Amino acid sequence: MVCRRGDLTPEAFGLQAAQALETKILELGEDNVAAFIAEPFQGAGGVIIPPSTYWPEIKRILAKYDLLLILDEVISGFGRTGHWFAAEYFDLQPDFISIAKGMTSGYVPMGGVIIADRVADVIKQQCGEFTHGFTYSGHPVAAAAALENINIIKREKLVEKVATETAPYFQQRLQQLDEHPLVGEVRGLGLVAAIELVQDKAKRQRFSAKIGVGTWCRDFCIEHGLVMRSVGDTMIISPPLVITKAEIDELVDKALMALNDTYTKCLASKAY
Repeated sequence: MVCRRGDLTPEAFGLQAAQALETKILELGEDNVAAFIAEPFQGAGGVIIPPSTYWPEIKRILAKYDLLLILDEVISGFGRTGHWFAAEYFDLQPDFISIAKGMTSGYVPMGGVIIADRVADVIKQQCGEFTHGFTYSGHPVAAAAALENINIIKREKLVEKVATETAPYFQQRLQQLDEHPLVGEVRGLGLVAAIELVQDKAKRQRFSAKIGVGTWCRDFCIEHGLVMRSVGDTMIISPPLVITKAEIDELVDKALMALNDTYTKCLASKAY
């Protein structure tokens, strides 16, 4: 499932959203724009998956104006989509990739930037060497954790497991929640997903933000032993790559219990 808007098809909406980039470039002046920065899919903003037309159109625009692509893969990198990076999933060739989280599985803080040769080579040619540094660059503890974590991901074939086993099952099981009267849409990719809570499914009508339905649902999730984040009235979840099919079943069962409790509370409080 992907994001859509109003009466537009996902494909038409994807083109519309991408073409807003070209509009902005022309507004600012193409000589004043150097790069475009984006997540492959929006993560903390509500797990918004771009329609199939979005990234191809963005690529066309970037090529037309010779702009760099900066891809934020802090959430999507290191196996989340069933690929090492979401750039592979969306067939992108970024010039910069920001990375963190999955590099160490969060055991110790570490972040970094992957830079394409075509950018690094220009810096080396102009400056004689590629110089960069931060106060804690290459910290041995974080570097050791990252290397071992990546070795484990490779050794246990977690990326392949996500692609062929757990992610398809995860998305399939979550789609069963789409029939719930509170759920307007279930969308996701790999091992990340969102459940959109709505007041009226047929009219695609949201609740008033004052009601805090997402907060209710989050609290009921926690009561049932499930950690699921609320972004407004969008419930988002990103389980560990080692999750099993049995644990996915447990996750969906607990999510359903939380949705039922939230629905009952909505009715009792006359939120509808």
